[in-house]
Amino acid sequence: MDAKEIQAKSILTKTSLKNVDFDYSVNPYIGCRFGCVYCYASFMGRFVGKKIRDWGEYVYAKVNAPELLAKEITKLPHRGKGKAICFSIVTDPYQGIEAKYKLTRKCLEVLIDYGYLGDVHILTKSDLLLRNIDIFRSLPNIQLGLTITSSEDKISRYFEKYAPPVSSRLKALRTLNKQGFHTYAFLGPLLPNVLGDAQALEGLFEAVAQTGNKTVFVEYLNAGRYIVERLKTELAGVDETIIQLFQQSKNKEKRIEWDQRVKSLVKKYGLHLGYGETLYHPEMN
Repeated sequence: MDAKEIQAKSILTKTSLKNVDFDYSVNPYIGCRFGCVYCYASFMGRFVGKKIRDWGEYVYAKVNAPELLAKEITKLPHRGKGKAICFSIVTDPYQGIEAKYKLTRKCLEVLIDYGYLGDVHILTKSDLLLRNIDIFRSLPNIQLGLTITSSEDKISRYFEKYAPPVSSRLKALRTLNKQGFHTYAFLGPLLPNVLGDAQALEGLFEAVAQTGNKTVFVEYLNAGRYIVERLKTELAGVDETIIQLFQQSKNKEKRIEWDQRVKSLVKKYGLHLGYGETLYHPEMN
């Protein structure tokens, strides 16, 4: 894997996404070792001379991220009250390299030292975030999210090459809930084996509900051309219907049909659906 240290020019980025509940993002790394085959963030490679197909094979650590954040956070009025910062939207803040550099942890410490009054949202596929529970306790307005795309490790391993197994993520979600943190599960993108199997879809919602978690965000695949091409390469040799199922997220009528199933399961398991509806990237941008 290509891993290197870089100096970033800025770290606190105002989001361009519509209909989201955060205002800024912090991405301590470029690239992501988890290498999920469906990841829309693979486009980030163009900023560091990498191709779409290289996703998962490089991670660049923005080693000056904490220092930059310490300067940039002071520009927010009222110590950020009423604003929200998300870690992260184009990389995973707790991928393996975080164990070495601790950039996510250091950036959170910056917020604490500054007396930041806004919200903090964290989204990860890793149980590594449990190492930062002491930090989380010092951020009263923090929401901790785990991405859960299946209730089976063999499925998560297939589509999310180097990410921790989904069983570890579910355990982390349960641990955080037992310790009283505000958590959420990000169910996205909904994978074809889940969408095409009513039992698998229900199993996903049931597994999340059993952790004590109450809020879920549900997202369909961003089936952009570059993502579909990468899927075809990564899943070469599998049944073509798998790729077709991925592409069906473009079909609005199909999404409406799936929406009914999702809302029914949300109600059945006593969950709250974030934003009140399922998410679809092209409509959010």
